[in-house]
Amino acid sequence: MMAKNLDMIMLLDFYGDMLTQKQRDFISFYYNDDLSLAEIAENAGITRQGVRDAIKRAESQLIEMEERVGFVSRFEQVKAGLSKISAKAGRINEENLKCGLSREINDLTVEIQSLCADLADPEI
Repeated sequence: MMAKNLDMIMLLDFYGDMLTQKQRDFISFYYNDDLSLAEIAENAGITRQGVRDAIKRAESQLIEMEERVGFVSRFEQVKAGLSKISAKAGRINEENLKCGLSREINDLTVEIQSLCADLADPEI
């Protein structure tokens, strides 16, 4: 269940603007704020079933958009690649320490790792 929640939150972050305001609000309340269908329905003044239907439609739209466009998938690939690049830079730095310590190699590998961390951060 947690993985589905995280997937929906990612999809909402990438494609949420493509939903209606009501769908965006309901799915955000449900996944981000962890409100129950009954709580959302009470706050919105509609039935629990109405909220469920709106959320299910929004989920389907978000999944369909990802299948067509693939932004989340590509984002995850880039993030994984950056992690690998950072790890390789760390290994280069370790070898540098063993073989004679070039200040320039050390500085460059630290810079590469820093750039990878900055690029992998979705808050930027």
